[in-house]
Amino acid sequence: MSGLLEAYAAVAGKDAISQLEQLTRPLKGMKVVHVNSTRVGGGVAEILEKLVPLSNELGMETRWEVISGNQEFYQCTKAMHNGLQGMTSPLSSAMMAAYQQTNEQNAEKLRPLLEEAEVVFIHDPQPAALMRFCPNRRGRWVWRCHIDASRPYRPVWRYIRQQVADYDASVFSLPDFAQAMPHPEYIIPPSIDPLSEKNIELPEQEIAEVRRQFELDPDRPLLLQVSRFDRFKDPVGVIEAHRLARKFSPGLQLVLAGGTADDDPEGEAVLQEVRAAAGDDPDIKVLLLPPDAHRTINALQRAADIVIQKSTKEGFGLTVTEGLWKGKPVIGGDTGGIRLQVVNYHTGFLVSTPEGAALRIRYLLHRRDRMAEMGAKAHQFVRENFLLTRHLREYLTLIVGLLHGAEYRIEL
Repeated sequence: MSGLLEAYAAVAGKDAISQLEQLTRPLKGMKVVHVNSTRVGGGVAEILEKLVPLSNELGMETRWEVISGNQEFYQCTKAMHNGLQGMTSPLSSAMMAAYQQTNEQNAEKLRPLLEEAEVVFIHDPQPAALMRFCPNRRGRWVWRCHIDASRPYRPVWRYIRQQVADYDASVFSLPDFAQAMPHPEYIIPPSIDPLSEKNIELPEQEIAEVRRQFELDPDRPLLLQVSRFDRFKDPVGVIEAHRLARKFSPGLQLVLAGGTADDDPEGEAVLQEVRAAAGDDPDIKVLLLPPDAHRTINALQRAADIVIQKSTKEGFGLTVTEGLWKGKPVIGGDTGGIRLQVVNYHTGFLVSTPEGAALRIRYLLHRRDRMAEMGAKAHQFVRENFLLTRHLREYLTLIVGLLHGAEYRIEL
């Protein structure tokens, strides 16, 4: 066993690594390509950053490619993202033309690699049209949708479905997110990497230094939300919840920490809305962090008393997983993948309004014993269900299934 695999075995258990080795034994040397639209920012990039090296460590030739586009392309794909999540987001003819043209241009560059690969994972709508520009592909193509598509805006869904209907399989994060497709569908929740700088244990001195850097009082409770500045994350609602909760806990501090993704043209506008809502309140810190601020986010999560993720729509919510992994109870929006992670009264609370969030914040701050108990359950829950090793195991199982089709028996 290599050093990297031993490191994962120490966290996830030797059985988890043994399962990965068994699954990859017949897949050694297989060429696998993952394609998405950004190298930094957002949960997809964070997953691929670690999943690809681990796949290579197990003997598969795995690559990660990123497509690029202009502003009109990203305006189109943002409208697709919003439309999948239920917003009325019409796609103009110009948007669709830019989308197709950008995928064709990227296909010109990636075609040899994609047509040679034995398995191609296309992540989310941005690169979904690549397939139609790779006519000589010899492998299996999988569309991986990380978005809550449970109640999409139908015109947008119809257009996206046209791009992915001919794929060999689709993957969704939850059963509720799946839409009817003419090919096999798989349910694979995302995961976190326990060995990444965002999730490893940190010395208390480093956590204390981050507190000093952002002028956070260690003697007062801290509420934290980490996410991109996106309206679906409801950062303004978090500010409202904080102000309601502060009536019962006068010293309560709030940090809203995050950044903007390369493929999200709305991020800057939302950030300005959040700053306006926070005003000059000294107990609210709005932090625009660089994409590589992983240890800083880790330290903030460990410094927090309560982690909140008050999303109104959420594909999965890796920041929820990260908070739970640090042994923090999480107050999450009652939506999407947050429901899979936040178990009421066990790993945190599900809420729908700022008032509901404030009520749960008050409860936890006045029940420190329950907070510690829920935090311990939260850490164990992630260890058993949402680590990278489980995620890769399910991808490998999918690959084995695709390659063997409808065979009654598969030998590993």
